[in-house]
Order: sequence, then structure tokens, then C-alpha cells
Amino acid sequence: MLKTITDVDWEKWKPDIKATLMFIFKNDKVLLIHKKTGLGIGKINGPGGKIEINESSLECSIRETQEEVCVTPEVISKSGELYFQFTDELKIHCIVYRAENLIGIPKETREAKPFWCSINKIPYDQMWEDDVTWFKYLIKKKYFSGKYIFKKDQMLDSKVDFKK
Repeated sequence: MLKTITDVDWEKWKPDIKATLMFIFKNDKVLLIHKKTGLGIGKINGPGGKIEINESSLECSIRETQEEVCVTPEVISKSGELYFQFTDELKIHCIVYRAENLIGIPKETREAKPFWCSINKIPYDQMWEDDVTWFKYLIKKKYFSGKYIFKKDQMLDSKVDFKK
């Protein structure tokens, strides 16, 4: 059974799902969501979802943000990559984006309830366990890469690197 990062052959690892997350920053706040559907239901996260066929990760992150919270992110940068290996064999590769501006006013949808959060009060206890390992790099605009082993929503092991 997978328990640690070293139990995975990352050279041969291929994801079942390719996905994105988008975090929009404004002043000293970040736009987060209470997730209402799908993987991570009940958790706090950023808008995001699965990359569709013939769609780039950037296009996906913009589309998912528009669908989930009714805004369009602007001044976007690719900020990191997350590799999730679940003990039930599910494998997810997630590209994380950061935006510095937005068009529109965030609105609640069937999928998400958005809210602005101070970057000094990130609710890590209501998020996926891995978020606390990389979110500080997102805030500081340092590119990061994280590998994780999860059993359902419990993190068993992690390794995060960032570019200086």
C-alpha cells in the first residue's frame, strides 16, 4: 500500500485527471470558495476543475472561474503544479494559477460560494491538508511543485519544492 512519496515511481507516473485551480488576489485578500459539488465538497479551495479535451490549462482555469464564481481573472501567472497520488489509485495533476485582478463581482453558483479572505487568515483547517504546504509560496509569488500521497482526504506524505 502506498504510504510515502518514495513508494511512487514519479518518472513513470501519469495522471488520470488533469485539472486547474485559480486564486485571484486583490490588495491583501484572496478569493476562495466553499465547494458545493464534486471532489472536495464541503472544503474551502479556489475555483477550478478538469481540463477538457483541446483546452489548455490556462483556458480551463479561466472557464472554471467564470462558471463557478461568475468572474474573469486577469493578469494571470502559472504559479505551481501539484501531483496527487491517492491510495485508491486515482492520480491527479493540478496546475495552480494566480491572478492579480478580475472582471465582475463574485457570485454564488450551484458549484461554489465565493468569499474574500485576508491572506493573514487563510482557513487551512477547512481546506485540503496539502494547501498549508504550498499556499505560502503562492502568496509570495514563488513557483512551487508538490507531490502528495492521500488516503481519501487524509494526507499521508508530501514533498514540496519551490524556485528561489
